[in-house]
Amino acid sequence: MNMKRMITTWLCLSLSFAMFPFSALASVGDPNVDSGGGGMGSGTSSSFWNPGNDGVRITVVDANTGAAVSSPVDFSNKEQPSSLLHFGNTNKLDYLAGASLSLETDTGYQYHQPAYAMPTIVSSSGQNNIDAVRNYFSSEYAAMMVAETASIDYDRLIGGEYKLFIEPVAYFTYDNDQYCMTATEAALYDQLADGDLYMKLSSLTHQNLSLAMFLEDSDLGLPAFDGSATGRQTTETILSSLGMGIVSYGGAPREPPEPIEPGETSVDYRVHTEVVTAVTLSTADEINPDSPATVRFYINGATYTVNSIVIPAGGSQLVWAKWTTPAAEQTMTLTVSANMGTLSANTITAKIVDLNRNPPPDPKATDRNDGFTAPPIPSKTQITSASWSVWWARWHPNWVWIEYWVTYTESYDWTDDDGNTHSDSYSYSVDEGWWEDQGWWDYFTDNYSASLSAASVVAPDEKVPTANGKLMKSGYGVNNQVTARFTTGAPASHVAAAQTAVSYFPEFRYDTYWRLLERTSGTYMAQLEFRQNSFSTYNRRAHFVPVWYPDGTYTVYTWLLDAWTPAGMLSVNLTDYVTIQESLFDDWYTNRE
Repeated sequence: MNMKRMITTWLCLSLSFAMFPFSALASVGDPNVDSGGGGMGSGTSSSFWNPGNDGVRITVVDANTGAAVSSPVDFSNKEQPSSLLHFGNTNKLDYLAGASLSLETDTGYQYHQPAYAMPTIVSSSGQNNIDAVRNYFSSEYAAMMVAETASIDYDRLIGGEYKLFIEPVAYFTYDNDQYCMTATEAALYDQLADGDLYMKLSSLTHQNLSLAMFLEDSDLGLPAFDGSATGRQTTETILSSLGMGIVSYGGAPREPPEPIEPGETSVDYRVHTEVVTAVTLSTADEINPDSPATVRFYINGATYTVNSIVIPAGGSQLVWAKWTTPAAEQTMTLTVSANMGTLSANTITAKIVDLNRNPPPDPKATDRNDGFTAPPIPSKTQITSASWSVWWARWHPNWVWIEYWVTYTESYDWTDDDGNTHSDSYSYSVDEGWWEDQGWWDYFTDNYSASLSAASVVAPDEKVPTANGKLMKSGYGVNNQVTARFTTGAPASHVAAAQTAVSYFPEFRYDTYWRLLERTSGTYMAQLEFRQNSFSTYNRRAHFVPVWYPDGTYTVYTWLLDAWTPAGMLSVNLTDYVTIQESLFDDWYTNRE
């Protein structure tokens, strides 16, 4: 799109805003966003939010991989001071990939004010006009606005190659300092503040900001939110599922997911794997140590009981069971019950699958694939860190004197000056009260986190006679050694380290056939390798590069998964390669004259 056309289009859009209501503009995008929330608290003189002081952070991302193709840009209707404390140009996808909060002290806050005002994003009542939000961000105007600020060609933006990743932003005062935060940043900051942000501004940070946007349908490897759209949300729920929306362009419209009955959810597990199944317990009323909650998971004939759960009024918490899946493929129904509060799911459908059922076929020396071209390397869902918290409570004594006044009457006789005797009485009151502890429960959180990192080393098998480092001939075997490091300070009952890795190969276009690796040593620091190849003469842990594979790079893609936390599964995408030059026939062919 040339500059003259962009300017002309921009002017036409600007004129259209002056002439028509916003709803009359054509939509060019497909919005994937919903919202919720609730009433606001009162805040304090040093920690408060003024309704209407909100905005969004928008990142242009690749429609297939979710990788950012522009820096995140903030938009706000109101004028914001450059002295705002903020965490730079970081979006939720960055944080999910392992980025940490980094307060910007040298860079003033940068943002843009739309020429046409955005609708309310963060509502003070939890009832923003979600239709207006969808219409605005899927409109031609929003696409032009983002294209200009992100320096991306407008036609290319709406052509289906990209999507908009949108996060609600709130501008508020906390402990007398002015901040700009997304829902994700507020949740992460609350962890650093040991729950102090929640205690002072939870109705904003853990409710109306986080519920201002969430996905209706799963997209870009991110989950749709199927929990309660009202009330305070846990940090882990915010980090995994809240504070985000997506606008897609071009192509076929998104197919709606299969409906799930309210109170139900579904999940995929692998056979014979340690997993953590979690639900969220929410409550409008305080759950305290005098009357704690109990949650029971009924799984495969066993009962897993979680006792002594405490949650402040309007709060929520993840509750989980760690268990081992069966050794055979099947679909299981898990049920969950609680003696108080509301569960995010009472029924969970668990599909147990066996990944070791589609290994590559026996390679033949006569195999051919003359038209082969190397396919693009895939990228599955990657989440390398997670965090969660557990509430606990401590009694805060507040001794108050309870007055209890008792009136006493005393009778007495007395004689006057004439010698006459009289009877009389008098009354007095005595406070016979008592001290009473009218204290309350103070709530705190124990915060936990886990991270997963890994490396894949693909190399020629030791039986390859002419290998030199990573250089080898086609037709021989390669090994894949994956080293996985699972780091956490949480108790073992909270987590399960990485257990599964699956490798995909270019000759099958990273599809059709794959090899399941097995853990050969370690747990938190684990090593995984190919299983023994039944087609190998020496039962090597090898995969044979087809003899027809052309000279060049042979890249193995591996997805490491099944590292479980209460906040979900961690996974990592891995690649490594060998270089192919010639074939095994060149080791056995002699040219005799």
